[in-house]
Amino acid sequence: MKQNLMKRFSPRFLAALALALTIAAGGAAAFRTMTKATAQGNGDDAVRAALIQSATGFERGDLATLNKVYANDESVTIFESGHANYGWADYRDHHLVPEMKEFKNTKYALSDIKVKVAGKTAWATYKYALTGDVKDRHIDVNGLGTAVLEERGGNWLIVHSHTSAPRRAPAAPAATGPAKK
Repeated sequence: MKQNLMKRFSPRFLAALALALTIAAGGAAAFRTMTKATAQGNGDDAVRAALIQSATGFERGDLATLNKVYANDESVTIFESGHANYGWADYRDHHLVPEMKEFKNTKYALSDIKVKVAGKTAWATYKYALTGDVKDRHIDVNGLGTAVLEERGGNWLIVHSHTSAPRRAPAAPAATGPAKK
């Protein structure tokens, strides 16, 4: 068979074909590298967008949006204010929905979002500002957060979030009488 192939095509043609295949293989590798780099850059933007959507969803009380940006399974872990929720249903039903119902005039913004993507996993740190009215008081909190996301089916989904805010010192008691000397 090798002899038949050699007889059918000139050595010059076979050399050109080998060169073309080598260039194509190198080009494909370069294309994969370029595509991966582009996806990485787009991954940063997509992760950032998912985090912003989560804040916007909370601000608007939009559970449909939140269902799209959180993994809807038991892999979700949320650490907030010294409390942990395990699984999307636990967090959604026992923390998120009741909290969204209590908040009125809610504003929730993320800033200084720093994203790192490694394959199908990403993590981000951010600052947040949350204001709103809860029952008879106004909440105004600034804090820090960390989120871990996984790329699933072309979407970045939040699987872990940990937020913290500085504790405020209790108000000093009001003076009730003359000061003692």
